[in-house]
Amino acid sequence: MSDRAGTAAGDSHQRVQVDLSLDGERIDIAVAALGHMSRSQATAAIEQGRVSKNGRPVKKSERVTVGDRVVIGSPPADDGAGAAVRIAVPLIYRDDHIVVVDKPPHIAVHPAPGWDGPTITGELALEGVGLAQMGPAERQGVVHRLDSGTSGVMVLAVSDLAYQTLKDAFRDRAVSKKYRALVQGYPDPSSGTIDAPIGRHPSSSWKFAVTTTGKPAVTHYDTVEVFPGATLVDIELETGRTHQIRVHFQAERHPLVGDGLYGADPTFTKRLGLSRQWLHAVRLGFSHPATGQWVEFSSEPSPDLLDALDALEISS
Repeated sequence: MSDRAGTAAGDSHQRVQVDLSLDGERIDIAVAALGHMSRSQATAAIEQGRVSKNGRPVKKSERVTVGDRVVIGSPPADDGAGAAVRIAVPLIYRDDHIVVVDKPPHIAVHPAPGWDGPTITGELALEGVGLAQMGPAERQGVVHRLDSGTSGVMVLAVSDLAYQTLKDAFRDRAVSKKYRALVQGYPDPSSGTIDAPIGRHPSSSWKFAVTTTGKPAVTHYDTVEVFPGATLVDIELETGRTHQIRVHFQAERHPLVGDGLYGADPTFTKRLGLSRQWLHAVRLGFSHPATGQWVEFSSEPSPDLLDALDALEISS
């Protein structure tokens, strides 16, 4: 998809070109992928007449082919009712190959079924940050992910070289990933390793679980501080399974504070004023894809997480 960043200063239209990954797709699917937005947002853009293909308006029933040039206009300004939610994405580092962001909470990394909120890829596109054009259509440039409710440092690929190199690094476990989490109760031992395979939950398509048929998953943890009813832990991941930290600590009967999906006490969560799991990616290290030099980037826990710790200290 060339021309992704081909907008003039002050131009509110996004100009993109269809490549092989979207050949034959419906126009709403293509617009969602090309514009880094949810399917419902793409449908709304088409219905509002903000999408054209090869210079003419489109209908929802149309399909796209390789080489089609699609223009996506910005939503009309209004009084705020129904306006698209925007979340600023702070950049930690950026060069010709990678962009490292400090991911805020309540934002997904990329468009996905069932998610109508903002995305990292979408916000970066709106800010003129182009990403690599490798990978599935809706996840181009994405080499790893954080859950929508998880904050902290993450890297995306700007160049195709970076995409392939970083994907290989994550697959080969050549990346250092450190997290900080607040878990309910008091893990025993206070420092240790959780080695338990993770797979799809047997009765819920939205969840994962420790299961004998799952893929290997290894989590190392170390206690940082003990609070009334909860423990702050540092976590190093050997593997990167979906929801790994959340699933492993639930399996140990110490779910992450605020993580209602995986068994957190809602009363405790409410008392701390949390609207998501207490989980933050504090450090990410890897070999730079262009230079081979080891680089590390870090992020401090978000204000809502620090406020929760303050509430615990006040109650102690």
